[in-house]
Amino acid sequence: MPHATFDTVLINGSVGTGKTTTAERLGGELERCGIPGAVIDADWLRRSWPAPPGDPFRTDLSLENMHAIASNFRRAGARVVVVATVVESLDELQRSAAALASRRLLHVRLTATSDAVLPRLTRRHDDDEAALQWHTQRHPELARTLD
Repeated sequence: MPHATFDTVLINGSVGTGKTTTAERLGGELERCGIPGAVIDADWLRRSWPAPPGDPFRTDLSLENMHAIASNFRRAGARVVVVATVVESLDELQRSAAALASRRLLHVRLTATSDAVLPRLTRRHDDDEAALQWHTQRHPELARTLD
């Protein structure tokens, strides 16, 4: 069976940079190579409302859910867990690694210009003008934070 250098690949980047698409493709490549794995899209792990005070992006909930799901995937045999998420600080990266029970984490940062992101966000939010506007404004702000 092929060997994987990392037990976790965390794909990080601003909104619209292709984190989920990249995670899915990497998961497919791991499967093609015969490496047992799993893919987690952290956006789904935080999809609840209302947001608790002080945690507008539901980071704590996402990390709790990530811990439970990654644990189940690893128990089922996943040797590599690929995660698409946004991590805004070193502390949050360390908390993510702990939640994922990662011993060998590869942190991948995706970047894209606002011109490249706008068509993606437009397709994703074509029926919700408010969401499109929010994400369009959030992209450069979050990219600066990640830089």
